[in-house]
Amino acid sequence: MKIAFVSFEVYPLAKVGGLADVAGSLPKALKKKGMDVSIFMPYHKIVRGNIKKFNLEVKKVIDDFDLGIGTDQKASIYKTNLPETDIPIYLVSNDYYFSSDDVYGSPDGGQQAIFFTKAVIDSIKKLGMHFDVIHANDWQTGLLPVYLKTLYRDDPYFSDFSTIYTIHNLGYQGVFDRSYMDFAKLPDYVFNMDGIEFYGQINFMKGGILFSDIVNTVSPTYAEEIKTPEYGEKLEGVLQLRKDVLYGVLNGIDYVENNPETDKRIPYNYSVNALDGKKKNKMSLKKELNLKVDDSPLIGLVSRLFDQKGLDLVDEIMRYVIASCDVSFVLLGTGESKYENAFLNLAKEFPQKVAVKIGFDVNLAQRIYASSDFFLMPSRYEPCGLGQMYSLRYGTIPIVRYTGGLADTVSEFDERSGNGFGFKNYDSSYLLKSILKALYYYKQDDYMSALIKNAMNTDLSWERSAAEYVKLYELSKAR
Repeated sequence: MKIAFVSFEVYPLAKVGGLADVAGSLPKALKKKGMDVSIFMPYHKIVRGNIKKFNLEVKKVIDDFDLGIGTDQKASIYKTNLPETDIPIYLVSNDYYFSSDDVYGSPDGGQQAIFFTKAVIDSIKKLGMHFDVIHANDWQTGLLPVYLKTLYRDDPYFSDFSTIYTIHNLGYQGVFDRSYMDFAKLPDYVFNMDGIEFYGQINFMKGGILFSDIVNTVSPTYAEEIKTPEYGEKLEGVLQLRKDVLYGVLNGIDYVENNPETDKRIPYNYSVNALDGKKKNKMSLKKELNLKVDDSPLIGLVSRLFDQKGLDLVDEIMRYVIASCDVSFVLLGTGESKYENAFLNLAKEFPQKVAVKIGFDVNLAQRIYASSDFFLMPSRYEPCGLGQMYSLRYGTIPIVRYTGGLADTVSEFDERSGNGFGFKNYDSSYLLKSILKALYYYKQDDYMSALIKNAMNTDLSWERSAAEYVKLYELSKAR
């Protein structure tokens, strides 16, 4: 089966969030399952640098061509490979839309997404490529199935293509002014309540949900949550309408790249049966960050600093935890200034116990996953979450709010089974109780040893998830 995997970011060529990790790992797992996968992504400025970094070959396969939309900007297509694989990546190039230093730094995100989507469809035909399934991801590609079911509906070339649309985060939908209908050159009849109209505007994600053959999101629990007003972000009615084709498939992580026994990004390697390296990593990280170097528990947090991630709960109780408990805290992330400032002030107040790094450093993130004893993810909502998966892989115990993918991957430790700690009510007092419970078990060597082993033996590899996606691909062809 031939799959076109369409994503705005793909690790390691371009990464902003978890979508990149999925797009860089799932195609490899699908290939192992016998799928013939090609990736389509924009030729971002950062991609050009990373192609050189990984010493990849790149060649132009289509010269400049018109897209027939509301711009005279032309697209060209380049081809390279996903690093260390033979999986082809087709790069949509245009200096106006994809020359920013930031992946999402275009002067007009709506036009950028439309340009990319239309270029993918047209390039597939120009290259003479036939796919069984086009797998679109997140709001930037939401109009792809809309195009296929409208402007390309009567084109025999695409008659046997089916579509799957994956929602990675319902909180980001791509809502724009109605004028973007004209730019996209979509037919007027799709701008209504039963189409892509959304409170007088155009909603890219709504289009993906309504016009795809199969819709999925990135965890079973989140697939249920988003059908309710609490989590549905005003699309719960649309998702209820499509509930018969809405599935939840839990994300995975790359177990080859994220392997504590071989990972070159951490100072000391270790395994589930030989954990000495993990303690050495903690001491090394504390020294690196100018924290007091001792065996007190280290709590890590790697996150975008936004309300979704439950940072208000952390802010409310962390000063008490640091002042009252023999514990250190390290945070890596960037986002809203109110959180950046709050945690920077905490570090100033407790310089030997708290380290805060504003920004994102993939290698430092990996050292935090491997070196910490506990990892915080008290999210307000979490479609899947990858941080808790990385932490489990490295024997770092997650402390989470049981929502979305966090509820599907973390289970409460009961002195025998379970791989972490958590709470359900979104309240800082419940987060505090979970942290104190975790710190209690840290002092019990036998229990802590069992907990670490449970965490590291949790299977969150893409092997499991890829098999579920193959089933969805087959199901889309049957519709």
